[in-house]
Amino acid sequence: MTLSARSAAFYCVTLAGLLALSACGKNEQQPANQPAAPSTAPAPASTAAQPAPSTTAAAPAHPSTAPAPASTAAPAAAAAPAPAAPAADGFQVSTVTLGDSVNTDHKVKKDMTTFSPTQKTIYVSVDTTGNTPGATLNAKWTYLDKNQMIVSTSQSIIADSPSTTTFSMKNPDLWPEGKYKVDISVDGKQAASKTFEIKKG
Repeated sequence: MTLSARSAAFYCVTLAGLLALSACGKNEQQPANQPAAPSTAPAPASTAAQPAPSTTAAAPAHPSTAPAPASTAAPAAAAAPAPAAPAADGFQVSTVTLGDSVNTDHKVKKDMTTFSPTQKTIYVSVDTTGNTPGATLNAKWTYLDKNQMIVSTSQSIIADSPSTTTFSMKNPDLWPEGKYKVDISVDGKQAASKTFEIKKG
């Protein structure tokens, strides 16, 4: 029996298709002894062995160590410095005058350097210039022949212009003859001095 060329080609194509289908069926089938693929994903390892994730929240401070809240009170105002006392302006001793009497202003009338032993009171006037809110004048009387202090007296003054402060030394008995001196100081600092003599005649 003779096959035409067309029929032969048809049979070849058909045979090739059957062979291809047979091959595909073999590839899709699994061997009987191959273990079946797991139907589910493998279970993860136990979470007990994994380290616990670190926490990012800060642990609360213990009450006894927690910092004290910042004070909201306003800082106390610094105490204002006390105003300085006005300073003396050019205050100084200008003249020292000795005498045996004073006028109604208690100022020595006449300057003297020699006195009688019978003179009961000897005066010294201290003239000052300038001003001061407060100063202490002192007169110290000394018997030079025996280097003996007789008396020391002080007066506190406030002056805003030239002024006069008068001191005195008294003796109800006779003065010993000899050399004497009076020292004038201001607030403890020597400012002036004057010598005089007591003698007969």
